[in-house]
Amino acid sequence: MDQISWSDFEKVELRVGTILEALEYPEARKPAFKIKADFGDFGIKWSSAQITKHYTTHELIGRQIIGVINFPQKQIGKFMSEFLVTGFADENGDIILSSIDKAVPNGSKLI
Repeated sequence: MDQISWSDFEKVELRVGTILEALEYPEARKPAFKIKADFGDFGIKWSSAQITKHYTTHELIGRQIIGVINFPQKQIGKFMSEFLVTGFADENGDIILSSIDKAVPNGSKLI
């Protein structure tokens, strides 16, 4: 495992956002949803997330998530992803969202 400096870590904008919309994304190569999240002062952003095994679009609405918001935009098929949804793989490789246990303001930074 490579070690990084504290200043390297500080460059990563891990921010809290609230999911406003979650849509099926049938054009994706692997099953995924399109996620629209509000990151407060950092704006409303879209991403694609391969989280269909553990979540439905309906249950994602209103959920706070942790996203990396300072990666360059990435083209995913015909869709432009503006942030990275964070999570962990379970024993089958299916993604479980990283989350917080109490509500905080949208845009709050992981410190």
